[in-house]
Amino acid sequence: MSSAHVDQVAAVFDRWADAGRAEGMERGHGPTARPAFDRLQVGLGSRYLDVGCGNGYTVRWALARGAQAIGIDASPRMIERARAQTEGEATYAVARFPEHDLDLLAEGSLDAVFSMEVFYYLPDVDAAVAEVARLLAPGGHFACIVDFYAENEASHGWPDDLGVSMHLLSEAQWARSFETAGLAVVEQTRLREATPEDPAWKREQGSLLTLGRRP
Repeated sequence: MSSAHVDQVAAVFDRWADAGRAEGMERGHGPTARPAFDRLQVGLGSRYLDVGCGNGYTVRWALARGAQAIGIDASPRMIERARAQTEGEATYAVARFPEHDLDLLAEGSLDAVFSMEVFYYLPDVDAAVAEVARLLAPGGHFACIVDFYAENEASHGWPDDLGVSMHLLSEAQWARSFETAGLAVVEQTRLREATPEDPAWKREQGSLLTLGRRP
């Protein structure tokens, strides 16, 4: 996957933002994102980053807890939605990851990193997880949630549906990527928060959370 691929993914999410789907994603992902976010124990003064922040809903959660909050996304239209809906001193930027080129993100500068349904789009998953590990301070945590993973067979057609390439990794491969980057996997679990209107896979397979800690 190349930078052109990232542009292609960003264009998809630009269209979704223009179609009003950013808020729908917040409603759909929120019940799963919240318990993962809570595991990060974000609080007063925490330094927080959401990679692929969409309309900024977890950034707003972090602000509400007194954190210093940053949201980045490759989609300019999503960042526009995030800025329009956020009150408080959040930092938003249109940025790729791990090639974010943001001066505010220095080695060891973050206490908590969150990502929902993003990392399988990135050109190099291992490089992206390694960059998270570099940015985290000792004791900092990374919560990565994916619905597109090998054990969830219902998701395997999504690249064709979206017309973009995606990395299909197993639970074990996600854990290995964290460990290779120097992150201790403190929890790997399925989050099955779902409503009767949700597809069956949300209850049967669930969203895969991998929670890592920088020693």
